[in-house]
Amino acid sequence: MILEAKNISKAFGEKKILENVSVELNEGEIVSLLGVSGCGKTTLFNIISGLLPADEGQILLDGEDITGKTGKVSYMLQKDLLLPYYTVIHNVALPLIIKCGMKKKDAIEKASELFDLFGLSGMENKYPSQLSGGMRQRAAFLRTYLSSDGVALLDEPFSALDTITKSSIHRWYLDVMREIRLSTVFVTHDIDEAILLSDRIYILAGKPGMITHEFRIDHPEGRSVRFELTEDFIAYKRQIIEALGQI
Repeated sequence: MILEAKNISKAFGEKKILENVSVELNEGEIVSLLGVSGCGKTTLFNIISGLLPADEGQILLDGEDITGKTGKVSYMLQKDLLLPYYTVIHNVALPLIIKCGMKKKDAIEKASELFDLFGLSGMENKYPSQLSGGMRQRAAFLRTYLSSDGVALLDEPFSALDTITKSSIHRWYLDVMREIRLSTVFVTHDIDEAILLSDRIYILAGKPGMITHEFRIDHPEGRSVRFELTEDFIAYKRQIIEALGQI
């Protein structure tokens, strides 16, 4: 196990947001946190990343207690947050300069090596405003990967994309993840997305939010967008909808 959130509880004043939430992530695994808006998903991410203190519980990274410590786990927010006056290559290389202390030239060289894999070749000297939504998310994901130590949190990374773009970026994401094997927890409220992209799914539900179910997703032919058309996919979706109490 590479990352563990153990018995996390959090309240804001009298309002309890999370109650005894535990989530585990194994090396090379993609785990999703699925739930309706307002159930505490982003609050849990903020605690894991050290941006918020937990009232109870702890966060372990490779066995080390990192509770309340920032900079230990990479965190990609829903908005790409690319700096508008920096070129794409400078945006992507920034974590290597700030976090890793690399010289600007070396950071740009290292980042450039991954532009082809991430489908960004030819975009190096463009500005964020010149990119499509899908391309911006690719750049943001590459920046997150470069700032990670093998673990990343993705908070609804594809929610702002239209259906056609989202389908395309799902295919891209699956291809990239096969290569980089980044251990990832991502938040989503999209059931299809969670089933397609995940090895395991945690259902976070209720007020306060609690883990109510865990699903292990078996991809018989490997993770592929074709999986969405199978009977197994529909069966998983039915179970999850029932778990969420929507039918």
